[in-house]
Amino acid sequence: MPILPHSLTPKDQRINIAFSTLGCKLNFSETATIARGFNVNRYNRVDFNQKADIYLINTCSVTENADKKLGSLVRKSTTLNPNAKIIVTGCYAQLQPEKVAQIKGVDLVVGAEKKFHIQDLLENLSNDDSPRIYPCDIQQINTFKKSHSIAERTRAFLKIQDGCDYKCSFCTIPKARGRSRSDTIFNIVDSIHYLTQKQIKEIVLTGVNIGDYGYINPNHRKREYRFLDLLNEINGLNNCPRIRISSIEPNLLDDQIIELVAKNNRFVPHFHIPLQSGSDKVLKIMRRRYNTSLFERRIEKIKSLNPDACIGVDVIVGFYGETETEFQKTVDFLTKLNISYLHIFTYSERPNTSALNMDLSSVPLAVRRQRRRILNELSNQKRLDFYKSQINKPLKVLFENKNNKGYSSGYTENYLKVRTPWDPKLSNQMVTCWPNRIDGQGYVRAIF
Repeated sequence: MPILPHSLTPKDQRINIAFSTLGCKLNFSETATIARGFNVNRYNRVDFNQKADIYLINTCSVTENADKKLGSLVRKSTTLNPNAKIIVTGCYAQLQPEKVAQIKGVDLVVGAEKKFHIQDLLENLSNDDSPRIYPCDIQQINTFKKSHSIAERTRAFLKIQDGCDYKCSFCTIPKARGRSRSDTIFNIVDSIHYLTQKQIKEIVLTGVNIGDYGYINPNHRKREYRFLDLLNEINGLNNCPRIRISSIEPNLLDDQIIELVAKNNRFVPHFHIPLQSGSDKVLKIMRRRYNTSLFERRIEKIKSLNPDACIGVDVIVGFYGETETEFQKTVDFLTKLNISYLHIFTYSERPNTSALNMDLSSVPLAVRRQRRRILNELSNQKRLDFYKSQINKPLKVLFENKNNKGYSSGYTENYLKVRTPWDPKLSNQMVTCWPNRIDGQGYVRAIF
């Protein structure tokens, strides 16, 4: 017998639903879109820390830690309300639906094809002990679903691209999200206009592989646009928030994109570029599409045009073939690069990746953790050096709209974290500041 949505609560009482997101900015944009799909006259959104009738978790599959976080969130949900219905969707649900369904408390597992139609699936959810699974063949997905976040932050995450055609040996994302496909330039511009009207001051362009933007019809595999075409169109808009580009592959970050960002204030001087390893040998094992020489040229080009640009770098430690010698190459390479911070991943073996079939010895977990600690120290020093380089320079900070433990906080255009004593008048405001010191929590303090 169906139990949702009408028999869960009296007809005159709305159903409380809570959402939690694991993983990337793309997941946040999609969770927000899924949440907006629930009828506001029937459903009431509450914080995930509150008692709810339904808990929906959007999962990540990049690391084993993300899998563990899912189990923790399910346990938390059942503690808050033992009678709640728990829905799991996202990349991990697509890749391992049966495994997710075995987690005690999970009632509904939704694959990639139906994740934007979860409200419809609730109509048929019965009150038995067996979780329902809605898997899909990822190779059959050939549509693009518009998504953006808007309610949670002053910055909006705007999805422009999905899927990936790359075959990196450590990565599960192509199997979780399918082939590369994109929204049209017309639709993206229309979304930017909408977000502008909602008083959004910054938009982050996001996707799985945004530099590969342009496959509008994935079945034909003919690129209709380039990422540069989209950026030029955005640059020509009369009224537009500042634009931040999320992670972009170094082989797709060409000089024209770097020059466009440097010459136009509409695009903030912040790049996040995956490196993964400073060893060309390991990069080849990873099946990456560049080498360290190309990566170094990208950094030099950015800094030659804008010395104040912030550059973040993704790195994986402990991958197959990463001997002490190869790891030291990564440390030495990163040390000499003029970058601002690192985003470090400890490699974890993922099912259905080609890395598992390689005839290479694995790196012990203790060694992986030690290497992560080494890079964490390097990242902290890089960030501190970059922050110090910005002291007494005029920067524009966009303040968030929430009280952060007694502080107003936000990010400058080049991604410095700034905070000042809480002032509600600063919420969602762009304010010029002059950084004058760095506090003990890693924030910049500034004069306004």
